[in-house]
Amino acid sequence: MKVFLIYIRDEDFYRLLPAELGDSRFSKDRVQVMAFPPIGIETLAPIIRQHGHEVRMFDTCHPQMKAEHIACAVRTEKPDVIALSFLSTTAYPATRSMAQQLKQAAPDTPIIVGGVFATINAKEILADTRDIDYVARGEGEELLPEFLENLGSPGTVGGLVWRSGGDIVENAPRPVIEDLDQFPYPDRKSLPIDYIESMPLDVPAVLSLDRFCTMQTSRGCPYQCIYCGIPSLANRKWRHRSPEHVLGEMQQLNDEGYRSIYLTDDQFLLDRKRIGAICQGIIDRKFAFNWGCEGRVDSVATDQFPIMAKAHCNFLAFGVEAGTQKVLDRIGKMQTMKQVEDAVSLAKRHGIETIHGFFLVGSPDETAEDILESFRFAARLKLDTFGFNRLCAYRGTPLWQDYVERGIIDDKRDWNKWFKCSDIDPSILPGDVVNRARQKGYMLLFANRLFLRPFQTIKLLRRFGRFMKKGDIMKLLMSPFRKRVLTLKPSLPSPMIDLGLIAPVRKV
Repeated sequence: MKVFLIYIRDEDFYRLLPAELGDSRFSKDRVQVMAFPPIGIETLAPIIRQHGHEVRMFDTCHPQMKAEHIACAVRTEKPDVIALSFLSTTAYPATRSMAQQLKQAAPDTPIIVGGVFATINAKEILADTRDIDYVARGEGEELLPEFLENLGSPGTVGGLVWRSGGDIVENAPRPVIEDLDQFPYPDRKSLPIDYIESMPLDVPAVLSLDRFCTMQTSRGCPYQCIYCGIPSLANRKWRHRSPEHVLGEMQQLNDEGYRSIYLTDDQFLLDRKRIGAICQGIIDRKFAFNWGCEGRVDSVATDQFPIMAKAHCNFLAFGVEAGTQKVLDRIGKMQTMKQVEDAVSLAKRHGIETIHGFFLVGSPDETAEDILESFRFAARLKLDTFGFNRLCAYRGTPLWQDYVERGIIDDKRDWNKWFKCSDIDPSILPGDVVNRARQKGYMLLFANRLFLRPFQTIKLLRRFGRFMKKGDIMKLLMSPFRKRVLTLKPSLPSPMIDLGLIAPVRKV
């Protein structure tokens, strides 16, 4: 059986590498794109092949892998199944359009979609468009092969949502996968794309031209922040791969010449012994790459920072979120200000080169003074980079459910949207007030960095100057102060990434 695996991106969140940054290390036969690799379909491809099927992968960031090109390939190669993968709300319109074009090209070919948004909105998607035939809820490593073996009897496939006549049928949910070591390593060779380590900005903010990829060593998060839907996808359960399995993949990547790896784990810092074993393995095997990850400041594994630094961890991102305990408690962060300060200081003291802080503004019960206090707090911390984003509500999060119960969001009407909370919640500061407070906060923070930490700032600017024009660096520095004109997409607020001084926000 021939299967097309297609990853569909929001056009706003990737860029082709500017021609002037071209490097002789890159193959002329491959496209260079500033984006994260599509690790979902890269993971599924070898699993499907193990079951005896032929696979072709597509990533719509490639100029020759747009909907019209894939539709042409569908007509020519006649796949037996088309699987569409996409991440979030912002990519759903493109996914819907892709399904329509592919269904026109091959009316009888079944189309199945998967991903986080699809899992949360399975019934709504099937009711919204007839061009999508099936939705895979949850993890696909076991579901998709089982689906391919049972095309004639979809009712037997756990986790599948499908149509029977005019009705939408929800099969029993699948249990989460416990053994993550059972699967082969992702296929990073088949797509003719080099993914460039970069920031998701509207300027060419390239971090390095080293060979770059992502890895996932664990899944899930046991916490319950009100703005995050990840815990609900696996009932707040955290699962992980063994150190041996992780090191086996790292060995492969090291041997293939990868020199920069980012771990996409939702929470890497949960198991001290596991982290220690992975880091010791990196040291013992003398791997040549640098790597980065994300974690919570209250993790018990903060005592592993020394060995992480020794193992070439050069980037660590913390979800700080707010600079007042009142707001941290309100958004369910379950961490203290002291834990934030201690974790950041500890990471810097033990030699992790770049520490990033994610912050939110426009939270419930937050005042303009609270927003300014978050910026003052960021200035006191030993952060290298930072980003201040407006709090948003997404379906599947506790915050969304709260708005549904309060009558602010209509769940049936708004399922395919996301909202900036300050635009819809009358109890939150209005958006213009939030933005004014944020601009004032950036001025305070920038002044602190430029005058009190000039050497740290100059070092960062030099790093970015390796791959950015002076004009683009100035655009980056001035971006928090520009008034943005938003172009609304159908049924969706336009996504806006709010970034601070040289803020390498790795996830959108």
